[in-house]
Amino acid sequence: MIKVKNGEKAPFFALPDQFGTVHTLAAMRGKRVLLYFYPKDDTEGCTKQACAIRDALPDFKKLGITVFGVSTDSVQSHAKFVKKYGLPFTLLSDEGKEVVKKYGVWEKKKFMGREYMGTARTSFLIGADGIIEKIYENVKPETHAADVLTDL
Repeated sequence: MIKVKNGEKAPFFALPDQFGTVHTLAAMRGKRVLLYFYPKDDTEGCTKQACAIRDALPDFKKLGITVFGVSTDSVQSHAKFVKKYGLPFTLLSDEGKEVVKKYGVWEKKKFMGREYMGTARTSFLIGADGIIEKIYENVKPETHAADVLTDL
């Protein structure tokens, strides 16, 4: 269950990227951010989503949108994923699962009859003022970038 709502202040985060550099939401003040949460590096759906965002990145940049991908994978896993697919945007590592929980995207999932906790594929468009403009739930990996760009 998503914990934050449209029109609310986006929860603070400070997470390392694929190079170990820490990024914060506070540092993005004055810029719009697409914060997208995804389950796992280098899996079919997550790769389709990341590559679609990669291909649409020039359009996001024209609109002044900074893109951050977030998963609970390690910094090292992110580095391999970025290199393998030439991803020109920042992936943040939330190994401690603090941010996925703050945003309410850490939830019970079911696959082949097995239940487990995992990250829901959800994105948050955050305004330059730090307020959530739109929440994208149950994101379709292949069309997500285009869907966000259509809304913008």
